[in-house]
Amino acid sequence: MKIKMVDKDKRNFFRRGWLRQVGEIISGFQEGMQETEQQSAFDHYFESYESSYALTLAYPDDLLLETARRHGIETEGREKNEIVKELFKKHGGREYRF
Repeated sequence: MKIKMVDKDKRNFFRRGWLRQVGEIISGFQEGMQETEQQSAFDHYFESYESSYALTLAYPDDLLLETARRHGIETEGREKNEIVKELFKKHGGREYRF
């Protein structure tokens, strides 16, 4: 009777499974880092009027406020760049690269 010390099928399964798991972890980490970098760039863009000039200062106030209200965004007592940021987020603006 021959005794089998190591089941090679189990060993190969473990190696492939472990490598796949490590790959998924690394991929998830990289996606998270990319998302964090995009969020940081998005937030940085709206930090000041100068950095978000194209979306804050280029449009007349009355047109911006009317558009924001039409989309259900509260405008009372808020800075213009906060309103623009919320309007931009509401319509998929995070997908754009800054």
